[in-house]
Amino acid sequence: MLATVALLVTTLVACGSGGAPAATGAPTGGAASGGAAAYPVTVEHKFGSTTVTAEPQRIVTVGLTDQDAVLALGKVPVATTEWFGGFKGAIGPWATQALGGGATPTVLTDTGTGPQIEKIAALKPDLILALYSGLTKEQYEALSKFAPVVAQPAAYNDYGIPWQEQTRIVGKVLGKPDEADKLVKGVEDRFAQARAKHPEFAAATGVVATPYEGFFVYGSQDPRSRTLAALGFKLPADLDKVIGNRFGANISKERGDLLDQDVIVWTVPDIAKDSAALREDPLYKDLGVVKEGREVYVGEGTHHGAAFSFVTVLSLPYLLDRLVPQLADAVDGDPATQVEAVS
Repeated sequence: MLATVALLVTTLVACGSGGAPAATGAPTGGAASGGAAAYPVTVEHKFGSTTVTAEPQRIVTVGLTDQDAVLALGKVPVATTEWFGGFKGAIGPWATQALGGGATPTVLTDTGTGPQIEKIAALKPDLILALYSGLTKEQYEALSKFAPVVAQPAAYNDYGIPWQEQTRIVGKVLGKPDEADKLVKGVEDRFAQARAKHPEFAAATGVVATPYEGFFVYGSQDPRSRTLAALGFKLPADLDKVIGNRFGANISKERGDLLDQDVIVWTVPDIAKDSAALREDPLYKDLGVVKEGREVYVGEGTHHGAAFSFVTVLSLPYLLDRLVPQLADAVDGDPATQVEAVS
């Protein structure tokens, strides 16, 4: 079972984060950046609001990617939550420099039944972040008994917070809203530079899929799809109509047309094995996207693949350096161009 799909399917949530602008659910209060003047700060979320009264020192991230925003803003969590990748401390290679000399965080697990509440309590946190999460009300209430909990915004589906808002909310609760804004702008500038360098992206359609129990296609609110859109690609017009209010879904044989875009990005466990199997599939092998060499394969077990799914203020620059050249090769109009795999 594919790691990036299995966890989210098991928890029956919608998932997304990426190129959309920050929207509602932003924190209020505390205009200053850093120090006591930044507090108290109140954050509205799915289960009400949470007030942070002082600069947090012992942060636990329940959100599966929240650690990146914390690290980018100069703090090291005492604990993180493992998603996939098996990285030490659940810190991806794009974030290790930000770890600096800090102690490697304790790694918690979320197997689909929720956070490890007793283990979190034993860490004596003074802040729990659950922004990129599917936290339930019961879990929120249990965690709130021993520390302030900033849950996912109500404006989005579970696992639906855009990376910009994730960064800004973390910046607010850490007393660094201005620094968070600068980080967001820096990454958005990287997207703008890629679009300017590759105007052909704006004239192309794209879709992200994985061979999970057939053809599993990601919707517009998934982080990977949002990344494509932020680079200028247009997603299929009726994509969400087919998928519904979910991060993605398996499509029927009759909707194989959703795969036949100007570019398709496949996330797969084994690039060589899975690409060969796909190209032998009778419903897929004769599509123009295959015949004209417009496929991009991203290995789930690679650092590139992990960055493609994380979609954070730290992982995106790492990802863009690798994904943009692949996309450019795929849509260059020459079927002979080989799209290289990236580790």
